[in-house]
Amino acid sequence: MEFDMAVLPGDGVGPEVVAESLKVLQVVGENFRHSFHFHNGLVGGIAIDTYGTALNEETVNMCEKCDAVLLGAVGGPKWDDPQAKVRPEDGLLALRKRLGLFANLRPVKVLPMLVNSTSLKPEVIKGVDLVVVRELTGGIYFGQPKKQWQTPEGRQVVDTLAYSEAEIERILRVGFELARSRGKKLISVDKANVLESSRLWRQIAIEISADYPDVELRHMLADACAMRLIQHPSEFDVLVMENMFGDILTDEASMLAGSMGMLPSASLAGTPKGKTFGMYEPIHGSAPSRAGQNMANPIATILSVAMMLRYSFELETEAQAIENAVLAILEQGYRTYDIMSEGKIKVGTKEMGDLIGQRIKCQ
Repeated sequence: MEFDMAVLPGDGVGPEVVAESLKVLQVVGENFRHSFHFHNGLVGGIAIDTYGTALNEETVNMCEKCDAVLLGAVGGPKWDDPQAKVRPEDGLLALRKRLGLFANLRPVKVLPMLVNSTSLKPEVIKGVDLVVVRELTGGIYFGQPKKQWQTPEGRQVVDTLAYSEAEIERILRVGFELARSRGKKLISVDKANVLESSRLWRQIAIEISADYPDVELRHMLADACAMRLIQHPSEFDVLVMENMFGDILTDEASMLAGSMGMLPSASLAGTPKGKTFGMYEPIHGSAPSRAGQNMANPIATILSVAMMLRYSFELETEAQAIENAVLAILEQGYRTYDIMSEGKIKVGTKEMGDLIGQRIKCQ
């Protein structure tokens, strides 16, 4: 089978981790007789430096013609001026919006061999296996008006948190469908005690639950969820939430697994059933201080490729081959700097990619 992929390495360590994931994907292609065609483009800071914009139309058009998109990371201190008219993140947000990628899936699974890689007690994080479903193209990141202005009394600013019923319903249905395929338990996260948008969110969640009588629905306030993720993370299975809550709580949840360098994500244009167009990326940032040093952990990006195989290409066996290879290499004691512990074998970005690729060849 043949597949076309848009490849957007981005900034910082993005090109390095993307290179390793493509290396692994090539091995998958050879082992399972698939052809993956890569179409390269620029987004983020490097696009600003090259084109003067964080995302140009040529890149958007290329992505639209492909079966899926692989993204490294965007941003860095070079472009962090708060008064800048164009920022790297503008390209990422625009890409999500233009491609209709409204459903962000972020799985958090604590692997047995990494239970000692976090600052939390092993008995607290043991067995954690959850997925956060984050609404990705609405809410306060996209709402209008969004501006800053000067008044006689000083500067003022406004950001608008706006959602339509249709936007809320479609992301909730993704949460219900995913919960139905897993443990049949869904937690809807909101701030219905203070936000009108959350009150509508909760109301729609209750209404939709009638279509999923086999799924247990619970509501949890965002601040309470933040606390429970640290206290009792193993009680969670599938969580669904709006854009900003998802941004914050998934970064918190990533620490359960020991490092952001371990966690993949999928941003989908539909429910995860059948072939669904999506963009796949690690949840970590561009880590510019680590760029060019062969240090970054490529596992999150490699596991993002596994999610691509599963959701956009319907290649479940191939996706499992990557995931099994990652587990095998970790069980053999190989670690990048971010998950390194005493008695383990420290390797760099390229070496970790090579090891995972070699393991797939042996399957």
